[in-house]
Amino acid sequence: MLRGFYGAASGMLAQQRQTQMLSENLSNLNTPGFKADQGSNRTFPEMLVQAQNAENFPGSRPAPIGELATGVYMQERTPDFSQGNLRETGNTADAAIWQQEMPEGEDGEQGSLFFRVSNADGEERYTRNGNWTVDGEGFLTTSQGNYVLGQDDEPIQVGNENFSIDKNGVITDDAGAEAGQLGVAYADNANNLVKEGNGLFRLETEDGAEALPTAIGADGVGYTINQGSLERSNVDPGETMTELMNSYRIFESNQRMLRTYDQSMQRAANEIGSLR
Repeated sequence: MLRGFYGAASGMLAQQRQTQMLSENLSNLNTPGFKADQGSNRTFPEMLVQAQNAENFPGSRPAPIGELATGVYMQERTPDFSQGNLRETGNTADAAIWQQEMPEGEDGEQGSLFFRVSNADGEERYTRNGNWTVDGEGFLTTSQGNYVLGQDDEPIQVGNENFSIDKNGVITDDAGAEAGQLGVAYADNANNLVKEGNGLFRLETEDGAEALPTAIGADGVGYTINQGSLERSNVDPGETMTELMNSYRIFESNQRMLRTYDQSMQRAANEIGSLR
């Protein structure tokens, strides 16, 4: 019976984390370039239960009763890097990546493209959020003040918001001079990227932090840059709400099971051992 407590409790914890993940997805429904998280649950190793007193009888062997599940847990959260729909904003400082032809990686999944930016510490990070602005010094920055990097790994200085971006990411300022080309990185396995918050991803490999290769000129990689547009979040509100309600129901089922075990334990302690 005590094992039942652990099984029900682990189920409640797994659904609590699932609910938290789904709620975060819904809260970022209108965040440009947001990639929804997906959770995968896994069971703890099962136990083989055997009769305890079988070995006390001469010539007998332990008698197996059967397998016992020991609960579940959320193994990991992985972002869904599928392309989101584009929304026109008319803002010249906004930009969106539209992926076209993409090669398949070693895991059989298509790679993903990202804008390259630098964080407050000057480290390279990656994002699909192209909701940008121009700072007081004329540099193209994210809404959090991070510099947008060009193909040459340097911040892009556009002067003011009267600039244009062609489909290849080449930026021309209001004087007609080329200000640089947007740095677009290619990840053949986007699962190596880790969310940092504010729409930023960092790359983590077994060899430590490294930089993603550029997408420009990469074999089989096709994309266009759309100025004046933003990529919508790829969160499906209907599907997410359905999963959220299902997670609530599973949590409540485990809660009722836990209450039943508690009542049984209370009865065993107060009634079975009492003298009448």
